[in-house]
Amino acid sequence: MKVIDRLQNAVRGAAAHNPEVQVKPACILWPDPDRQWEAVVPQLQDALPEMVVLGDYAPDRRTGPAIWLRCAIAGTLDGIDFPVGSVPILYLPGVARTDLRAVNECPDALKPLAELQYRGTIWSQVSAKDWTVLAFLKSAQGGLGLEVTADGDTRAAMITALNEVLEQEVSALEGQRLDRDFFNGLLTSGDLTRDVLTWIDQGDAYTDRIGPAAWGAFSNICASQLGLDPRTAGVLTGAEKLASREGQWGTVWERFCEAPQRYPNIPDTLRKCRMPSFDLLSDISTKGAWPQWNDAEEEALRQKLLALETLTDAQARTALMGLEKAHAARRTLVWAEMGHSPLAKSLKHLAVLAAITKQSLAGGTLDDVESSYTKGGWKADDAVLSALQEANTDANAASVIAALRSIYLPWAEASARHVQKLVESEGYPGGSIASKPKTSRIDSECILFVDGLRFDLGKRLSAKLESAGLEVIETPAWSALPSVTSTAKPAVSPVLHEIEGRDQSEEFDPSVGASGQSLRGGYHFKKLITDAGYQILTRSEVGDPSGTAWTELGDIDHEGHERGWKLARHLDVLIAEVENRIVQLLEGGWTSVRIVTDHGWLIMPGGLPKTELPTALSVNKWGRCAAIKPGAKTDIPLFPWFWNSSHYFALANGIACFRSGQEYTHGGLSLQESLTLHLQVKPSLSVLATPVEISDVVWKGLRCTAVLAVPNETLTLDIRQQPANPSSTVVVKTKPFSASGSASVVVDNEDLEGTGATLVIINENGATVGQVSIAIGGVGA
Repeated sequence: MKVIDRLQNAVRGAAAHNPEVQVKPACILWPDPDRQWEAVVPQLQDALPEMVVLGDYAPDRRTGPAIWLRCAIAGTLDGIDFPVGSVPILYLPGVARTDLRAVNECPDALKPLAELQYRGTIWSQVSAKDWTVLAFLKSAQGGLGLEVTADGDTRAAMITALNEVLEQEVSALEGQRLDRDFFNGLLTSGDLTRDVLTWIDQGDAYTDRIGPAAWGAFSNICASQLGLDPRTAGVLTGAEKLASREGQWGTVWERFCEAPQRYPNIPDTLRKCRMPSFDLLSDISTKGAWPQWNDAEEEALRQKLLALETLTDAQARTALMGLEKAHAARRTLVWAEMGHSPLAKSLKHLAVLAAITKQSLAGGTLDDVESSYTKGGWKADDAVLSALQEANTDANAASVIAALRSIYLPWAEASARHVQKLVESEGYPGGSIASKPKTSRIDSECILFVDGLRFDLGKRLSAKLESAGLEVIETPAWSALPSVTSTAKPAVSPVLHEIEGRDQSEEFDPSVGASGQSLRGGYHFKKLITDAGYQILTRSEVGDPSGTAWTELGDIDHEGHERGWKLARHLDVLIAEVENRIVQLLEGGWTSVRIVTDHGWLIMPGGLPKTELPTALSVNKWGRCAAIKPGAKTDIPLFPWFWNSSHYFALANGIACFRSGQEYTHGGLSLQESLTLHLQVKPSLSVLATPVEISDVVWKGLRCTAVLAVPNETLTLDIRQQPANPSSTVVVKTKPFSASGSASVVVDNEDLEGTGATLVIINENGATVGQVSIAIGGVGA
């Protein structure tokens, strides 16, 4: 039962009588000289519909003067009725029992009620004293018999929180020591740490939102437990205490670091405070609590990155490794998670780039170059994209770009020139249509063509698919030359032997072998595929998995041409789209999905080098390749077209372009454009593991701690609204289990408290190995 339930029973119990010897009381008088119960009258009237209140005339609130109360219990007032069989209760705020007993001295306003003490009964303590809130909670005779501190602060907090007190379960209060912090806590969320962070984050807006009563209660608790009274100290003092992390404030800081996105204004609040002075021996954990220090470090790093463009590539690599050593620890600070350390995060990838580009690919045979690139050289390209991805502003991007141009541009240039030199002497490993073997259809295999899936992106996709528990087979593949879609896409199709380069195409468009009709526009290409027995699926169709199919997803190359180097900021979404399409096809019943692509691309913020090709020499000039006029003479290397070895075209040297200002382009001969990665993806039977037993789940506010029956540090804890959907997670960050077998996660959205969800245990491959249905916060659902 709740406190209000016990209260209503106690008040009504005052009318108990023996009908054989007593007359039923005309009413129950409830004196309250200190008006302690007055604030909760609306709540009491809901619980006690037979209650009327002494006060100003307001019949709609069942309130009126003494004579009105007499008329009410007499049943002479329209609209004032009492439940059948009930005894009317007259609540008398500001009136003591003794006021009614002294009839001769009773104020005139109360005299109509004086005689009711004889016809009615009074709800009072055994000692005949009027019931105070403290007495009702504490007394074992007629009250609740709870352990309540009787000091003045507790009494004040108790009255302030009376609405909330009445809604408490009595059983939950039994055995507790109820003091001022307890009652003040009822007016707040019950989570002081979260309330303090919200106050520092929102300032006056938080004060206005919770109202005077809760603000006073919150301030009292802060003063008691944290040694700071928000009413007198102010929010900036609170922010300074947070950054100091002394005593209990260390716990507040830890909570902030666990879910900083909930408090986006705290960094700016801290920036308004005066940061203490630090010396060379100051620990980063001390300095790192201040966003101003992190800001200064970011600016210093920005200037040093910009200065790299004046250095040689070797000097720049050495400088980058030194900067990484100096700034790596800042990535562990809360400011990095909040997005305030983008350059420190970019630096991680720049350091990887520096380490990889230290090993040149401009040496050895084509087989040596291919081996070096596929075994790790591709990580340089991936590091470039990752570094750009972290650069979230133009100013940040400018400094990252300076570093990239200092070490990546010469490395890519040297490797491209070396590959081109080897191809001129040894021939192109991608061959021509004449060298390609015929392929046969494989039942229940869908071919997914992804335009512009560069080698490093293929590796990213492969890693994501494997982490999802799928089986992936990787196969390096050289693009058809020139590495443009019109030439290279048909070359990876299942109908490549139905196609030929009959004409001296200026656009590098091959034709249908039987009719000579150009594949430009796509109609005749699709017809060849359907005539070969393949289904052509739109990007959302699954088709019939008992047959074979061709489907396309071509946004990477399109976005590259549209966005230039800023493509890097959108790649995660594009790769996720491809992954989702593969999963959709496999879930639709296909036993294999083969991912093929036409070409890669070069990307260089600030523009790739430009090489001159007079317009008079070319029929058509693309970024990296050009169709040369018959009989024209040029020093630029010529290479045979994949579809017609007697038709030659020009390719720009190194990573240069025929057009100026090109940041994203393809069509030439380089590892980034020409060496791609094809994938074959199948459902894996090895991802299932022995189910994991969860021995305990404990909630403290919105923090959930799970314990494994058998500790396993390779497993990770998550909470999801849809157990099979990782994107439905509701936690700030998934957490690995410790050696002791426990892990804790924090739910970010307090509106989810009480709703159902699933606690999920996942292994290192991302597969679910254990789960249990829960209610967020531990109650409700």
